[in-house]
Amino acid sequence: MKKFIYIICLIGLASCSEDYLERGSLTQLAEGNFWQNEKDALLGINGVYEVLQDRVLYSGNLNGIAGIPQHDSFADNTFNNFKFEGPGIFMEGRSDPAFGFFNSFWTSLYRGIGRANVAIENIERIPDSNISPESRLALSAQARFLRALFYSHLAVYFEEAPLIQGTQTLEDAYVPKNTYEELRAFVISELRFAVDNLPVTYPADQFGYATRGAALSLLARFELYNQNYGEVLRLTNEIMGLGYSLHPDYSKLFSEAGEQSLEIIFSVRFIQDQSNNGETFSATFLGIPKVNVQPMPNMVNSYLCLDGLPISESPLYDPQNRKANRDPRLAASVYFEGDIFVQHLNRPFRGNTATSFGLKKYVRDNISAEGIDIFAAGGQDFYVIRYADVLLMRAEALAESGQLNEVYSLLDQIRTRAGMPTVTEVNGTGLSQSELLELVRLERRVELAFEGLRFMDIKRLGIVEEAYARAMADPVGPYNPQYRGRLSEVFAIPQSEIDANPNLVQNPVWN
Repeated sequence: MKKFIYIICLIGLASCSEDYLERGSLTQLAEGNFWQNEKDALLGINGVYEVLQDRVLYSGNLNGIAGIPQHDSFADNTFNNFKFEGPGIFMEGRSDPAFGFFNSFWTSLYRGIGRANVAIENIERIPDSNISPESRLALSAQARFLRALFYSHLAVYFEEAPLIQGTQTLEDAYVPKNTYEELRAFVISELRFAVDNLPVTYPADQFGYATRGAALSLLARFELYNQNYGEVLRLTNEIMGLGYSLHPDYSKLFSEAGEQSLEIIFSVRFIQDQSNNGETFSATFLGIPKVNVQPMPNMVNSYLCLDGLPISESPLYDPQNRKANRDPRLAASVYFEGDIFVQHLNRPFRGNTATSFGLKKYVRDNISAEGIDIFAAGGQDFYVIRYADVLLMRAEALAESGQLNEVYSLLDQIRTRAGMPTVTEVNGTGLSQSELLELVRLERRVELAFEGLRFMDIKRLGIVEEAYARAMADPVGPYNPQYRGRLSEVFAIPQSEIDANPNLVQNPVWN
């Protein structure tokens, strides 16, 4: 199940008027002789997973519309040099409701929602004789997990959006938007259903389907976003009893060899083959490392030295050799001038990016065994949630709640795996709440760097303006980030949707 089966022909075609097709409906889907048994249901579920592989979602791009793996460029971690991809234009304050990125992201999310709605409705209609009660619940729970994932993105990025819970006809397609609180309640309800009905594990040949751990972890992340710390603690406590563990080698985790590590809780799966149908977030150029996504200087500076001290305090820091004596995760994630970034050509990075750094994490550095080059589509899974994130979620919820004792051991697990001294060794155990929170936030930024979570993190922490200030202060040109208040924190409902739907009104942030 490395590549989920495409079944657009089965659930993605509409029997409706030409006008409706021209409107670009996202939820009017076909009926027919499908959805008759458990095998059909599994194929239908695969079609929902397939949407996750969209370029604007988790496949990403090398030279095209930005996907979620590139979303650190909506903040202070990376610079989107190809600004037309989306983040660069947004950061410079040059986007409006007609911005193509908004439309692509919105459309893809609703395509996934539409497929999930069809799956949920039709799985319930399969005759009892053709599917077991356990399979019916588990398959429905997978569809509802995925629907919650799509809606969680709408809630975080757009805040207000139509809440569509079933397949639509032309007559009921023009729906108004729902509030953030309504989206929030729905996501939580869906994930709770998934938690109650998903299995803890699958057979090895079904690796990649959503599990109970995946549902618990996505719910914990969403509850952290909503600052519901008590619920985060309850959820993470349960996750920690499910058998996950940190991969022993951070530098090897973000490769195909690390895809089935016990650290991976939920991933979007890809396969590389000659049909060029894989992902592109791991692709790079031969002359320069992934020039469209470049680590920012302020991000590089945030990594501690090997003594656990920041570069402003550590005697180990050498400004003439910024990679030396640093947190090993820096060298695992960022290319410095002189590093070999194309192995089969023995080609060094010349420092020829706008930031002078190159993205290494997740990025391929060698031709495949089948002869597929590093600039072609690849087969690297994208890790939506991993166990390190869960530990950091718990650490933050504990620190925010004033329960400080356990925070040290959680941070120390992450530091030890990275090859760094522990917080206990460097800072002792008498830190104040604010001091410990600062360390938790730094550890989260470094550990999860370049994984597409930075925008969500700075937004929930209320530090978007600070992040923009860091990006503005970096010596990167030509780049001119402009913080515009809430316009820098919320995506606009696409103008094409407003024009097509008389009942849909723009988010007031963009009016």
